[in-house]
Amino acid sequence: MNIRLRPAVGEIWMADCGLVAKIRPVLVLAVFTDSDARALLTVAPLTSQLRGQRGEVPLGKINWLPKPSTVNVQGLAAFSGRTLVRRLGALDKTAMNAVKDALRDWLDL
Repeated sequence: MNIRLRPAVGEIWMADCGLVAKIRPVLVLAVFTDSDARALLTVAPLTSQLRGQRGEVPLGKINWLPKPSTVNVQGLAAFSGRTLVRRLGALDKTAMNAVKDALRDWLDL
């Protein structure tokens, strides 16, 4: 993880998701604090495979992403901060609210 920059909720980072998943963009949904039991980040992957189905939040074409993308809230994962490679940018409030709505729907909250 880039030690100089601590990830924040709403930021999109490139993350090394392992051999099969490769390095891909992820949206940071939750960050750890010093009092947490484990130092894990909760993230949702981004994909350019747009299917238009439940669990996807379309972002369109963002200037720092190579293709139109969607946040896949079905693919939630917990990672060590060491998996993060570099920060790409952050979603605006409207997009983050759409992600939160999709999470509530997907998790039936």
